[in-house]
Amino acid sequence: MAIIINLDVMMARRKMSLNELSEAVDITLANLSKLKTGKVRAIRFSTLEAICEVLDCQPGDLLEFSKD
Repeated sequence: MAIIINLDVMMARRKMSLNELSEAVDITLANLSKLKTGKVRAIRFSTLEAICEVLDCQPGDLLEFSKD
């Protein structure tokens, strides 16, 4: 089982770069890059909320559950 992070999909839909999102959400580019590639084990709700606010989306738009 896996959680898939669709951050790159939402960024593409909003035509937003990683740098722009990093500045808007006030998260380091390195941490946002790790989140985008799915190399994180956790995310704070405050971070998820900030990303959803900037990308104008729901948490379910960013996170997906997949059975392997």
